[in-house]
Amino acid sequence: MTEVSSLTGRLLVATPALADPNFDRAVVLLLDHDEEGSLGVVLNRPTPVGVGDILTSWAGLTGEPDVVFQGGPVSLDSALGVAVIPGDEGSSPRSRPRPNSGDPLGFRRVYGAIGLVDLEAPPELLAAALGSLRIFAGYAGWGPGQLETELTEGAWYVVESEPGDVSSPRPEHLWRAVLRRQRSELAMIATYPDDPSLN
Repeated sequence: MTEVSSLTGRLLVATPALADPNFDRAVVLLLDHDEEGSLGVVLNRPTPVGVGDILTSWAGLTGEPDVVFQGGPVSLDSALGVAVIPGDEGSSPRSRPRPNSGDPLGFRRVYGAIGLVDLEAPPELLAAALGSLRIFAGYAGWGPGQLETELTEGAWYVVESEPGDVSSPRPEHLWRAVLRRQRSELAMIATYPDDPSLN
């Protein structure tokens, strides 16, 4: 088996050609990517469900909008917490997670300042350290080689993430915003109409 170059921490931005309604105009943060498969969360699918409605103790730590996000079509009955520790440049954006790096209990660094929060831990353990927190119901998952096939077929653009993507206060605009900041022809894709048939 060929070695898979890790895309952990990068964004998958759905191309206009991607036909799967689960990922129409989706921006996915990859939390894990290796030869065993890939796992990520969709950053721009807010739901009408408030965080306080299902995880009361964490509600005070989430940013605006303080709702649960649909992280993807897999395991919708499970919750994932993704957070950013502000000002923590202890690991460069492209570095791998560092063990024993002094991270707070209940936080597992994934990429740069971004990590997963143990939602079973008492929120007080993390409250002082977290800059932003998003709660996701479900996740997006790919089996071995599945994401690579989709990339080859042109379903996704792969771009660098920024810590602010996790906590964007206007997630409905994230698809266009991420494309617009690219220094390539991808910036033009941001102008692609929602319904090309109306052009």
